[in-house]
Amino acid sequence: MTTQASGIAQDGTPRFAVGTLVHARGREWVVLPESGPDLLVLRPLGGSGDDVAGVLPALEEVRSASFPPPDPTDLGNQSAAGLLRSALRIGFHSSAGPFRSLASLAVEPRPYQLVPLLMALRQETVRLLIADDVGIGKTVEAGLIAAELLKQGEARGLVVLCSPALAEQWRRELRGKFGIDAELVLASTVGRLERGLKLGESVFRPDRNYIVSTDFIKSPRHRGEFVDNCPDLVIVDEAHTCVAETALGAGGSGKRQRQQRFELLQQLAKDDSRHLLLVTATPHSGKEEPFRNLLGLLDPKLAMVSLETDAGRRELAKFLVQRRRGDIREYLGEGTPFPSDRLSSEAAYSLAPDYRRLVDRVIRYARETVRDSDGTLQQRVRWWSALALLRSLASSPAAAAQTLRTRAANAAATSPEEADEIGRAAVLDLADDEAVEAADAVPGALLSSAEAGEEGADDDTGALDADGTEKSARRRLLAMAREAEQLAGPKDSKLAKLTTVVRELLAEGYNPIVFCRFIPTADYVAEHLRTALQPKRAKRGAAQDPPVAVAAVTGTLSPDQRIVRIQELTEQGEEGEPAARQRVLVATDCLSEGVNLQDSFDAVIHYDLAWNPTRHEQREGRVDRFGQLTDKVRVVTLYGTDNRIDGIVLDVLLRKYQQIRRATGVSVPVPDESNNVMAAVLEGLLLRGEEADQLTLELDFGTTQQRDDLHRQWQSAAEREKASRSIYAQNAIKEAEVAVEVAEVRAALGTGTEIRDFVRSALTALRGEVGPMPTATAGLSGATRETADGFTVSTGGLPYGLRDALDAALGARHPEPVVFHDAPTAPRGEAALSRTDPAVTALARFVLDAALDQRLPAAQRPARRCGVILTKAVEKPTTLLLVRYRFQLAIPMRDRRVRHQIAEDARLLAFRGSAAAPEWLTEEEARELLAVRADANIPLEFAARTAERAVSSVELLAPALAERGALFAEQLRESHYRVRGAARAGLAGLKVTTQDRADVLGVYVYRPVAATADATTENGSSNR
Repeated sequence: MTTQASGIAQDGTPRFAVGTLVHARGREWVVLPESGPDLLVLRPLGGSGDDVAGVLPALEEVRSASFPPPDPTDLGNQSAAGLLRSALRIGFHSSAGPFRSLASLAVEPRPYQLVPLLMALRQETVRLLIADDVGIGKTVEAGLIAAELLKQGEARGLVVLCSPALAEQWRRELRGKFGIDAELVLASTVGRLERGLKLGESVFRPDRNYIVSTDFIKSPRHRGEFVDNCPDLVIVDEAHTCVAETALGAGGSGKRQRQQRFELLQQLAKDDSRHLLLVTATPHSGKEEPFRNLLGLLDPKLAMVSLETDAGRRELAKFLVQRRRGDIREYLGEGTPFPSDRLSSEAAYSLAPDYRRLVDRVIRYARETVRDSDGTLQQRVRWWSALALLRSLASSPAAAAQTLRTRAANAAATSPEEADEIGRAAVLDLADDEAVEAADAVPGALLSSAEAGEEGADDDTGALDADGTEKSARRRLLAMAREAEQLAGPKDSKLAKLTTVVRELLAEGYNPIVFCRFIPTADYVAEHLRTALQPKRAKRGAAQDPPVAVAAVTGTLSPDQRIVRIQELTEQGEEGEPAARQRVLVATDCLSEGVNLQDSFDAVIHYDLAWNPTRHEQREGRVDRFGQLTDKVRVVTLYGTDNRIDGIVLDVLLRKYQQIRRATGVSVPVPDESNNVMAAVLEGLLLRGEEADQLTLELDFGTTQQRDDLHRQWQSAAEREKASRSIYAQNAIKEAEVAVEVAEVRAALGTGTEIRDFVRSALTALRGEVGPMPTATAGLSGATRETADGFTVSTGGLPYGLRDALDAALGARHPEPVVFHDAPTAPRGEAALSRTDPAVTALARFVLDAALDQRLPAAQRPARRCGVILTKAVEKPTTLLLVRYRFQLAIPMRDRRVRHQIAEDARLLAFRGSAAAPEWLTEEEARELLAVRADANIPLEFAARTAERAVSSVELLAPALAERGALFAEQLRESHYRVRGAARAGLAGLKVTTQDRADVLGVYVYRPVAATADATTENGSSNR
């Protein structure tokens, strides 16, 4: 690097223009736009925004610098050119194109995931409803928008509103994939945050990033402070839970909670400068008013616009993106790795005689208590207690025993409406709300707190005592609880059926999740499977089969503890123990939303039927989603043929749901009338006294008509949903527009495949021992498949400088060999094959620095700045240049400020003939030269003379390089306009200019073989 003395001009302004190179503190820097007369703000050449430093030129020596030309004696081949280009591009942390954040992300977005981002950038204030199907990647789509708005300065801070169970996952996703650190503000963390505040300070600041519990912050106690200090970018997860009918009616606290959430969002949306992203897979529940309220948050006129007209649908399409898997499975010629099929089956079991007798006793008791109730309130309390008994008994002996000993949650209700509300929350499956968090606790059957602590004689005769006391009922409940406990294990045919199903799935290579309704059931099932799935003792001398790992995750664990439990389960054995060949996770519905499990599991077993099909879809969506390694996901639904209710739930709800999903391709929530059908069926069971063999949907008390009406209404809603998705799916952005932007992004930054190839090639060239992934899991039909398309590297042969850099990036106690995962994130101590992973960045930095430092041994310099290649691929001498440009962007903001930014870009330029009269190739032709291989050797002396002529002629190309830089700047300006669309009138003043002169990092000459045929047999070739 050459430098020139400089200083401060007489008027006090620095002599260094924005974007120029300077030398200070022993290294080279780029001058940033924030510099002033007294302070230079500098970024290291090729460094990131985290490395920015301030320098006072009055106190420290700062000199102008220029980039040195390549040394023509330091020759490499075409592979060296490719490594240098990749190392340079990986070092870029800010693209000059319209997507400023993509260079700093640890995820390569799929082309279809750029559609919401393009829609957002065309709006002055971003207001979007992202309603893609489960498993498509809505979190990534929202994260892309957030990262871009923060990078561009259009947003100072971010807040994500979500349920507490999803908060930690949001934090991991934002940090791991988008480099956004966010503070958790939950009921469990707010106390700690408040203790660190000064008097009058708020937990919230508009320029910070937060993940906040929607239900914690919605209350009037916290809402005002939050709204006053809320950042100007808000993401609302599961947004459909935040809207309801305007009139509360008699809906109780559930409706009131929705109304409070809605009022919070209304207050946030009133600020028309605040960006708002609503995220949900189910925007329309079948009711028009909540859907309209949701749209009204984006733009008030959408609450009233006619969606029956083309104009109305076009208006909505500006704010809504909603796609099914079929819309994007093949998009722009690229496939997305969703499972190709979901193989669903049912597994029936019959109750053992003893269990059947207990069921009959419970039904008889429930029927008596409901019939003999005095007053509406008492009857509603006992009605829900009776249903709780039936649900828990159908689940497991463990759940039944606890229910029989537990006080009913609604026993203290003061009105029938309150009793119904509490009963619904405890017994039914309210999948469209955040009730999932507490839904796995067993409901109760005892009607007073005193009853739970007393035990009497085992009396199974008669109903309630004549004097109306509950003493006899209490004795009967406790007797049945003891009987249920005795039926656990060998007498439980449902558990036996599950064991058979799990073994079959394991034999086929699957790793299943078993979903249970209640915490005691999950613990009971997990304990049994741990014993049942242990390998049989091997004969002496024979190899012992590795165990099957089993773990349970329930609502008794905090969200953080759930993640830790899953990580422990998926680890391949601990020190001193054999590695688990496969795994089984037993879980309640606390894992049915938000937590992504497709990396480690590929089958779902519904041990307990949900009374809402949406809950089944949520369970299956944990594994049947983008990134699933298995091509076919298995789903098995267990049901009892004689437990009184399972068959009805299957026929009325679950099978119809699957039928609609297969026929229309969309998942539609069950209409509210399903509760009426279930109520009629259960009324027939409990109040009318029908026996099990008579209890069908053909009973003459209205059930058949109600079922048929429900199915017709459901089918109609599905057809409307299918039609709406075809209308709104991608109207606002055309595929051709996305294709242009995808091509430009990849041309500037490369792809995940290129990064993986660079890491493997560079480590191999540096004498690292590259090997396969260290672990494998059993695949389908007993085959094995790698857990990820990654590799390992033994670092013993690597240069000390690189080993030190990897130690710093991975931590001092990283494993040996180092594991490189082909995934956005990797476990601690391992590396992810993404451009922002510290280990990958360290390798790119080492390769680039080594190419510039000829003092290092040749074995430590896999990339070279010069090369001469003899090849049949060219007919006349052709020169390839690797050029680094710096651009200054002046971007008008919404508040009429102009934001100045400096960005770097690497370009490959190539020309035929001489530098005095170059015949320039296209960019595509220049890139193709990187793949050209040498067809003959070339003497080093001849190669050095050829390289010297090429390097010395670079100065002749300075005007042409400047002209091309100006052309690239104009292309970038047009790209910014194109992405943001004509609607962004505020971009009229946008400017993109090249700064200083371009850096020529590499010069590579390709000569036709025929021109030097006499040199092909010489030794000492530069074509290694």
